[in-house]
Amino acid sequence: MRKVLLAFGFIVGLYLFGRAVVEPFVINLSDPSTYRHDWGGPSLIGVLAVHCGPGLVFGAAVVTALVRRYGRPPAGSRPDPVSDRPAAR
Repeated sequence: MRKVLLAFGFIVGLYLFGRAVVEPFVINLSDPSTYRHDWGGPSLIGVLAVHCGPGLVFGAAVVTALVRRYGRPPAGSRPDPVSDRPAAR
């Protein structure tokens, strides 16, 4: 059940991230009539916060999860590249 919920959340997150990327190109940023009646309107900052904010949160969560999982290994787990070289003569 946990995997199903994670997969569903990931799919929804991808949708939100895609929407965050596309939204600034869909509306005319210099014409308030194109976004006045959208959620977060009538201000541009409100519209962008409502439409792009969740996608940015998802992107940050994915980056955080990847860094935690595949980030730097613990100290001492890799051999030191300097000590593996043969001694200079």
